[in-house]
Amino acid sequence: MADLVHPARALWWLFEPVHAVTYFLPEGRAAFEEAGLHGRLYSYFANRSAPLGAVDAAPVVAAFFSFSPAMVERALPEVWTHASPEEALVARLKGSAATLGRLLEHVDRKQVEYAAEALEQAAARLDCAGRVLAAANAALPRPAGLYERLWQAATVMREHRGDGHVAALVAAGLDGCEALVVRCALDMRREVLQPLRGWTDEEWEAAAERLVERGWLTAQGTVTELGRIRHRSLEAATDLAATRVWEDYPRAELDKLAAALKPMSALCRSELPVNPVGLPDNP
Repeated sequence: MADLVHPARALWWLFEPVHAVTYFLPEGRAAFEEAGLHGRLYSYFANRSAPLGAVDAAPVVAAFFSFSPAMVERALPEVWTHASPEEALVARLKGSAATLGRLLEHVDRKQVEYAAEALEQAAARLDCAGRVLAAANAALPRPAGLYERLWQAATVMREHRGDGHVAALVAAGLDGCEALVVRCALDMRREVLQPLRGWTDEEWEAAAERLVERGWLTAQGTVTELGRIRHRSLEAATDLAATRVWEDYPRAELDKLAAALKPMSALCRSELPVNPVGLPDNP
């Protein structure tokens, strides 16, 4: 039983890499540079926050959750002086579609069409109440191109799950930095995750001390049994929050979607660097 994976988690493992190509691969970087957004800082925050409009840092700090406020404030709102949200939306679709077109060139087009349509249908059924990033992405117009459609549908699905995950972290009493410290104590590398999220060493160590005081971590920085129990609980809450959309799907349809996504996901993962979203090495 311990090896069973919740269907909502198993499907996330498959559509998350399809979304994640937008951040790491050369086609995406080129599209954002063409739009006037140079460097990872500007391109990342313009990419994810563009559906919200020309927002300031505060709502993005809240919605993205695990990023240092100081890092967000270095990008927003200045990023909108380099490109508008509308231009960022065009850039992210252009770069993602170019990446997927290259990676999935030899995948049966009918399978790509099926996956895009199936994810679009699932996205249309989502309840986005309380999920700001999911709602903003779901409200965007349906793209015309196949790879654009696949990427956008995967993006709506992953932001919906991400919003639910943030709610679970808040309910567990964790702040953004503490959530990362726990994750690194479990199975990720601090030297990868900390700089990507912008926290200083002082902030990281202070978060670790708070977690020791609350019983999540030992003084040596390892996860306590209480910490593991609480972590399993919040991960279960994340899965539960992402379950509703899949509940009426027959098992055969879920298996068919998973089978279609699996080779696409593997091709996307093959070119991704270490992905700081908690995906297993070999799902």
